[in-house]
Amino acid sequence: MTVPTDETGSPDRRSLHERIAADLRDEIMSGDLAPGASLPSTAQLKTRFDASNATIQKALHILKDERLVVGRAGASVTVREHRQRTMRPASYMAPAEPGKPYRWLTETAKLGSQTHSTLLDVREVRPPADVAAALNIAAGGTALLRHQVLAVDGEPAELVKSYYPMDIAQGTAIAEKRKIRGGTPTLLAELGLPPRLSVDRVAARVPTQEQYLALNLPSDLPVLRTLRVVYSDDDRPIEATVMVKAGHLYEVEYEFTPE
Repeated sequence: MTVPTDETGSPDRRSLHERIAADLRDEIMSGDLAPGASLPSTAQLKTRFDASNATIQKALHILKDERLVVGRAGASVTVREHRQRTMRPASYMAPAEPGKPYRWLTETAKLGSQTHSTLLDVREVRPPADVAAALNIAAGGTALLRHQVLAVDGEPAELVKSYYPMDIAQGTAIAEKRKIRGGTPTLLAELGLPPRLSVDRVAARVPTQEQYLALNLPSDLPVLRTLRVVYSDDDRPIEATVMVKAGHLYEVEYEFTPE
């Protein structure tokens, strides 16, 4: 089989500046180009990639738009200090202590960042098919949606849509359009439905129009979509949450122990 090539003979169909940005992005995200480090000079990049000055500048412009590097023409370009954040779901799954904020906010703040949550909507909806299946909701059935965006250092970090069976949510603070002190894990525990098990399904996807705008994305780089299903006693599903974050700015860390 013949592999299609572009006008430069490369089997990669992306333009040269996009390919250069991709290689540099990978080095930034893997830590080869550490936070605060200077990128190679334009002259060095021109030699390395056999590219023109204009092509190198276009590649660097992509990385600046993606908030991975900072710099200006005629000066060195450096990797942003927070070029990629590591999220550890296990650290904020348990209910918050009495009187404390939602654990996502407090745990992320420990990394030296300013965090904030904005509640966008609370209403009864027909959930997506995978959410309905996870919550054992019959075809055409509804769930209570709590829709919010989480921000870090003033930038949108994660779009969150949490769904709850109506028999759990009705008549509780979950159904009210206001923030819940300590988050819904704390409230569910108070309702006699303590979270016992969480199961995550993580996928990389092209952002939807809503996600693109809400997360202020610079391009159609993949987002990380997590479907988290929370179970209480007797394996009862009590919450299903779809979380979406920019794939080039965040990674997710899980810890496992041998059984």
